Amino acid sequence: MNKGILWICFALILAILSAGVLVLGLSRHLEQPRNFEQTEITISPGQSFSSVLTGLHRQGLISSVWKLKLYARFKGCDKKLRAGEYLIPAGASPEKVLNILVQGKVVLHRITVPEGYSLRQIAETVDRAGLVPEAEFLAAADDPQLINEFKISGSSFEGYLFPDTYLFSRQTSAREIIEVMVHRFNEVFSNDWKERAARLGLSIHEVVVLASIVEKETGVDAERPVIASVFRNRLNLGMRLESDPTVIYGIENFDGNLTRTHLRTPTPYNTYTQQGLPPGPIASPGRKSLEAVLYPADTPYLFFVARKDRTHQFSATLTEHRKAVSAHQLSP
Repeated sequence: MNKGILWICFALILAILSAGVLVLGLSRHLEQPRNFEQTEITISPGQSFSSVLTGLHRQGLISSVWKLKLYARFKGCDKKLRAGEYLIPAGASPEKVLNILVQGKVVLHRITVPEGYSLRQIAETVDRAGLVPEAEFLAAADDPQLINEFKISGSSFEGYLFPDTYLFSRQTSAREIIEVMVHRFNEVFSNDWKERAARLGLSIHEVVVLASIVEKETGVDAERPVIASVFRNRLNLGMRLESDPTVIYGIENFDGNLTRTHLRTPTPYNTYTQQGLPPGPIASPGRKSLEAVLYPADTPYLFFVARKDRTHQFSATLTEHRKAVSAHQLSP
């Protein structure tokens, strides 16, 4: 064997040993826990891998940019980082930090939409959670193209953003939030309910409108089917609904004081002056209010008045109702 071949073999062995030492050292470095507190980081859409690593180094989460970059390229994950907000646990090793980012374990923020929230209140909730600005959310909720795409019968998503608790990342758009909430509504409003609505001669939109009024009229579950029966009875007799919450919904910048002037001022939502249902829902009804409209109690009632404990007294005649009003609202 000539000297040239020997030198080539020697160089090859040396290169293999050097690579082994490098890999061993790199592996030990990447597995070594770091000394830092739990840290929140954000990767912006389109941010480069090098920029992310530089940011990690600046925050003290990794000690070497080039080592982690070399490892990531070797593993083929340098192009797999996902934009989002991440929570890095205290003392995580560089390898664990990289795995969290590659696996897309973004921080999710919880928001709760209570029954009876209006579209504006939902937008405020989303804004307070730091997800989407209120104005941006409302613009999406009033977008005719989006409304048509999701097959909503109304002029906005009012009433169709189902009350529930949701988890979203900060990268979630207004459209995506709306889509999730509408999807939840469609899950709840089952095919059986659609068939029931058809048997009652109601469209889904009419059910949602009436359920939203029931939702705003009472917080007592047992009363919902009875209140639904009152409104159904009034509609069947051609009587106006005369619901205060609908009037309030139609008042811009309502100050909390409902007056006789308000009740006499015509608006599309004033059911004291307008016949039938208002043009759209006044809030997002929950499951029990929707069910109450679909399965109302069988009653002769046409009127109800609030007691001081926030329950209601129901009456079948105007004479009975006037006595109830005198007893519960005019008494000291």
